[in-house]
Order: sequence, then structure tokens, then C-alpha cells
Amino acid sequence: GGIGVRAVCSTNGNMALFSISEDTPVGTQIYILNGTDPEGDPVRYGLTFEKGSKEYFRVEPKSGNVTLIQELDREKQDEISVLVSITDGRNKVVETVRVFVTDANDEPPEFLNLPFIIDIPEDTAPGSSIYRVQAVDKDMGSGGSVSYYLQSIPFAKFTIDGHSGILRVKPGETLDYETTPTHFVTVVARDGGGKYKGKHQVLTSTATITINVIDAQDMPPSFIGTPYFGYIYEVSVPGSEIFTVYAKDGDQGTPNLIHYSIINGSDGVFDINSTSGCITLTTYPSLLKNELYEIKVKASEVGPNDQLLDYDITTVTVRVVDLNNHPPTFYGENGPQSKFEVTMYEHPPAGEILRGFKITVNDSDQGANAKFKLRLVGPGRVLRVVPQTVLNEAQVTIIVEDTSGIDYEKGPTLSFKANDPDSGPWGEVKYTIYGSGSDLFSIHPTTGLISTQPWTSLDAEVRSKYNFYVKAEDSEGKYGLAEVFVTVTDMNDHPPEFDDKLLEKTMIIGTPVKVEAVDEDAESPNNVIEYSIMTADPDNAFDINANTGEIKLKPYIKSMEIVQNITRQKDCRWSLVVQARDRGSPSFSTTAVVNIDITEAVRPGPMAAFLMKSRDNPMRALGMVTVIISMLVGVTVLFSTAMYMRNSKSNRIMPARRIIKRRPRDQQPWTFKMPGVKFNDPADKFVIGDPESGPERNTSSPRPKLLPPSAPCFDRPRAVPTISGALASKGSKKAKSNRRKEGNISSALVSELKMKLEQKIIESNQGYY
Repeated sequence: GGIGVRAVCSTNGNMALFSISEDTPVGTQIYILNGTDPEGDPVRYGLTFEKGSKEYFRVEPKSGNVTLIQELDREKQDEISVLVSITDGRNKVVETVRVFVTDANDEPPEFLNLPFIIDIPEDTAPGSSIYRVQAVDKDMGSGGSVSYYLQSIPFAKFTIDGHSGILRVKPGETLDYETTPTHFVTVVARDGGGKYKGKHQVLTSTATITINVIDAQDMPPSFIGTPYFGYIYEVSVPGSEIFTVYAKDGDQGTPNLIHYSIINGSDGVFDINSTSGCITLTTYPSLLKNELYEIKVKASEVGPNDQLLDYDITTVTVRVVDLNNHPPTFYGENGPQSKFEVTMYEHPPAGEILRGFKITVNDSDQGANAKFKLRLVGPGRVLRVVPQTVLNEAQVTIIVEDTSGIDYEKGPTLSFKANDPDSGPWGEVKYTIYGSGSDLFSIHPTTGLISTQPWTSLDAEVRSKYNFYVKAEDSEGKYGLAEVFVTVTDMNDHPPEFDDKLLEKTMIIGTPVKVEAVDEDAESPNNVIEYSIMTADPDNAFDINANTGEIKLKPYIKSMEIVQNITRQKDCRWSLVVQARDRGSPSFSTTAVVNIDITEAVRPGPMAAFLMKSRDNPMRALGMVTVIISMLVGVTVLFSTAMYMRNSKSNRIMPARRIIKRRPRDQQPWTFKMPGVKFNDPADKFVIGDPESGPERNTSSPRPKLLPPSAPCFDRPRAVPTISGALASKGSKKAKSNRRKEGNISSALVSELKMKLEQKIIESNQGYY
């Protein structure tokens, strides 16, 4: 009979159309071969592979259990051909099946075109595309998709598109060759993630992009070795070289040529070579009118078509010197100098020129007296000087000769040697030091070697400058003095420190808060601090100014409603960890936790708003307040004055006065009698009663209507009455009430009556005083 093999399911049958994931562990039972014999005889199974191919599976002949025995890799082989056999011992059936290997996310992205090296101009506009990064992932599906991002660094000047991989200059950022000629940016390629061994896995790869900034013409030239001093001697002739200036383009990547010219101060007696910068004399020294000249020299960059571009200006001081017997004199950049300092690394290569200072030696004598020799006197021929023979003036160069003699471990020392032209015992020189700073140092009495005392501990943060005097004395007591200046260079030995490890700040929306750390190192860059945010809760909510430490909210957080929404959604604490790092080498850093309480500004009133706006200009606010106060005082004074004048005019009572006049003897006296009326109101004194109305007045009847006041009639015009009286208020409560009602009318009547009486009296008494 025949043998039959049937497929029961995807993991049970003859392995036809079977698929297996590439991340299946070795040793896993992956399938069961299932076959039958029509005659009921037992069957045995077998698996064979094509010659030369790798054997991935093994089958147990009796049970048909298939086991994985080799690791799978879909990216290398996604289909496996297997010969499946079944036999009952007499008959054998062999079938060829294909096993498909399915994908798992086991391959990270791979960058193409490595290494990434880019050259871009310094003046590349912000936002410009400069390069496209490409990476591929051999996986399938989401595991084969690639996105990009840049690792976060402070002061990042570049950004990358997450999908296309296009690298750009960050908007708002500019490149500066003079500050940073090369940038190193780390780009991360990340796949979309996928299953691997039963778990979701996301794989990444990193690569470094080297960005070289190509210098652009954006820096002016500058003179090197200023200040400049030149000298004219009596032996000079027209064409003699006085001094040579030197300037270089600030753009060192692609420097332009320099053009030199004299713009002022030459008085027509100096000329300059436009290419070399050599200043020469154009006349004889005897024709010069001044002993000192200050020449303004201009150095300009030469652009395309010989166009003069940016420039720098310096002053060359030229002295006219006479013949004398002055000894050779050393000059530094700032004039005559007897001491020069230089800082250098130990064990420099032999033949290296000491840099960092400029020494000019000059002898103003003439002829043979101006010729002198230079030599260095010190231990072990460590250095040598060039030139060794000088006539008048030369630039001095110091060259390393014995590199082993410059060794920091032997102690930083400064050697002095004074040469006495005498010989014998008079030529022996003894050295001593004294002064306020000499207690920390010692000097060898015969070699002049200065070193620190064994107990000396120098600290630049406590004191960085010392000075003292060195005395060189021979046996006869003749001596010379020199002042020594010692500078203690700072080491970065102090980390930045915050006031507290936990800072509490209250932030008004729209206004930054500031954190500050202090570095006790003495000099820059050891005490220059940069601030950065390490972590924040919530993330992407705060920005920090790296230089000042000012913390502010991101621009999208504009109100308390947004703050409250973020707090509800993320259950955040509004806290961040701030790092303060100095710029020394090695660099030190410290961190502090900053808890921020966010609030909203209260809308101020008009006056408060004005004062807030004027907080930067206090005189303006003071002037405005002064004007307002002055206006209030003025209004108060005017109002008070008006009230005073009104009240004084209404209540004014003319003083009682007596006018006496001698009457003629034949003239009869007369009297002025006022009607006998009881006055309930002061104005009633000047109301003449009607004789026909009767002597008595009915107080219970309504008050008679007041008539306009009339002046009394005088029978004799020349008679002068004598008047005395007083105003009194004698009346009942009803009278008082009537007086209140008619007070204004009464006052007017009294005033008018007084005026008419006075006028009448004056007219009648003219000529009688």
C-alpha cells in the first residue's frame, strides 16, 4: 500500500506553506510532521537539505517533532528549501517544501555615505539646508521606517528634519568662523519599532557630522605687536628705515592682502611702503622740526578689483635721538622694559621660538658705541638669543636650546644675572631680595635663582600678584636694583555653587526668574558659568538663558489657563533641575532643584501702570507726581482764596467812627432820630415805619413786605450827624428763622445803606476838615 502525508494545520502536516519568525530561539520545537500508512505500519520521518546549504531544522524520526537548530536571519535568507520524507521501511515518499522566514525588528538603521563631513560658508543664512543625512533599515514594515533627530547640546546651531534627514542651520542662529571653525553634531536614526522575541523594540544608530565653517570676509584687519616705536638718528639719511608695521586680516581662513598708508602725522618727512608696511625717512634729520612724531597708519584689506575694504588704524611714535653714551635698552610693546614674562609648556621642542612677547633692543649711541652683543646668562644653556651682535637696534628672538632644562617638576623659577664689567673680587655679585612680597620667595645669593619658600602656598583666589625688589651688589657696595613681578596663574579648583540645593521661586507669567551660582576661581574662563536644564517637570515648558541663568516659560504658555490644563493632564510639579558648569579645564558642575510657583500678574490701575512703565526712568515719574501735587495745591489755594474773599465781603462791618466839626454859633443844632421800633431783625433798624400804621406792631400778624431801603432826608444839608450804634439780634425763635431765610437780602440792604450814608457824609463835609 502507499503512504499518505496530510497537512492538519500550520504546525502539523508536511511543512507546506509553513512560516517561522526569524527571532525564534534555537532549540524551539516549531512543527510536527504528521503522516499515516494505509496498512497501519509505523512510519518514520526525515528532513534533508540541498547540498551546500545550511541545515536549520532537525526532526525526531518517530514523533515527527521538528526543532530549530540554527539561528535565522531573514535579511540574509528569507526562504528555506527542505526535503521532507516519510517511510514505513519499504516505501518512501519525499516532498520538497519551502519554509518562509518572517521579519522581526532586529536590524538597526544603517547610515549611508559615512563619514559625514560638510564644508559650509560662514555667512550661510539661518534656516538654509546644508546636507541630507540618509540611513536605511533592512527590516520590513514599521521596523524598516527611519526617522532622524539630533542629540541635544547647549547652544545648538543646527536642526534636522525628522522625515527627510535634511540638516539645516537653525533659524535665528549664525555661524562664526573666528569663534568656532568646526562643529560636531551627533545625528540619531531611529526605526519605527516592532516585535522582537515577544516584546516591542525600537532600534537606533548614531553618527557624527563634522561641519567645517569656511571663513567669510566679515572681520576687519588688525595690527600685530602694537604699540609701535621708531627712532631717527643723526646718521640717518633719506630712505632710512624707521619702522615696519604689520597687520593681518581678521578672517584667517581666506585672508585678503593688506594695503598700508599714512593718513596723518607724517608732516611730509615720512613715507610707507603700501605692501610691506616699512616706514622710511624722506629727508635729513637736521631738517626735522620736531623731536617726536606720532604717525597715523591705516591698514586696509584689498578686495576684488583692488578695492579697499575694512581697515584698522594705529599710531607709530617716532623719536629723534642725538648721539650719546646711553647703554643698550630693551623695549616691550609698551615702551622701555627691564623685565619680560612668558608662560609656556614644559619640554618644548628644541629650536622652538618663545612667543607671547616682543622684545626690541636699542642703543641710541652712534658708530662703534652703538655696536653691542647680546647673550643670555643662566643655568645650563637652556635658551639662546638671536641676534648675538646688534648695531643700534634689533628685534630679539629667544630660542629653546636644551629642552630638558625646562621642567615644571623642578619648580617654576625665574633667573636673574647681573654682569659687572669689573673682574676679581670686584666682579663678584651677591643677590638679595626685599620688599612686601619677598617673604614667600628666596633667591640664591650667587646664581640669582628665585624660588618659592618651602612653606609657601600660593592661591590665585587669595592673591594673584606679588612684587618685590632684587638687589645685585659687589664687594665695594656698588649695586643695582630691579623690580620683580610674580603672577600666580589660576587653576580651575573650585566648582560653581548655588545658594541652596533646593530653590523656591515665584514666577509671574511673562516675567523670568533668575538662579545664580558663584564660582570662586579667580580668572576667566574658570569662573565663567553656563546654565542648562537637565530635567524638567513638565518637559518642554521652560527655557533658560545659558549666560544669565534666567528661567522663563515657553512662548506657548501665555496664561494661567494653559498652566492649569498642563497640570491636570500631566500631574506635574512645575520643577526643574538646573546645572551650572564652569568653562575651565577640567570643567566642574553642580546642580540645584528649582521649584516654581507660577502666578499671573494683577492688572494695575492707571497710576500703577504709569509707575511700572517709568521704573527705568524715575525722574519722569517724580516729575509727573510733582506736577499733580502742584496742581492740587494750586486748586486748593484758589478755592480757599475765593471763599475767603466772598466771606470777608459778605460779613464786613465798617468800624464805628465819630466825625467832629465845629458849627457856627448862629446855627442851630439838629438831631437825627430813628423811629422807635423794636427790631427782630438787624435789617429792621434801617426800615422806616409808616406813621399811619400806629405805634404798636402786631407780632402775630404776617410780616409786612419790606420796601427798598431809602437814605434818611436831611433838613440842613451842612449838618453833620454823629452816629454810633451796634447791630444786635434780639428776637424770638420765629424771628431767628426769618433771619435765616432773609439773611442774604438783609446783608445786601445793610451794605448799600452804609455806602450811601458814607457818600452823603463826604459830600456834605467837603471843606470842613
